[in-house]
Amino acid sequence: MKTLWTALTKPNRLQIVELLRDGPLTVGEITERLELHQPQVSKHLKVLSEADIVEVQPQANRRIYQLRREPFQELEAWLHSFRRLWEERFDRLDDYLLELQGTEQHTSNQSEDNNV
Repeated sequence: MKTLWTALTKPNRLQIVELLRDGPLTVGEITERLELHQPQVSKHLKVLSEADIVEVQPQANRRIYQLRREPFQELEAWLHSFRRLWEERFDRLDDYLLELQGTEQHTSNQSEDNNV
């Protein structure tokens, strides 16, 4: 089974995901919007389906594809852990820069006092 990362490595698959973000579409609608051939779109949809990124709803003689939320919720949770890490690092950097500015200002004030 393909993973989310592997499935999204192809630009056409990313474009399909972006299209489906706005709502469910048929293979024909995706084909028209991306100006690709139907077999290409079907192959990409198969990969996305195997990775559990999209789900298929058969409707009469059409197949409707829509995004599944779960993979993107998992991705968001994973990215959130990195966001926290970087926010903590930036906070420490801010503290360090404020400390440097305070030291610089203190040194500057001492120089002015010595010149008086």
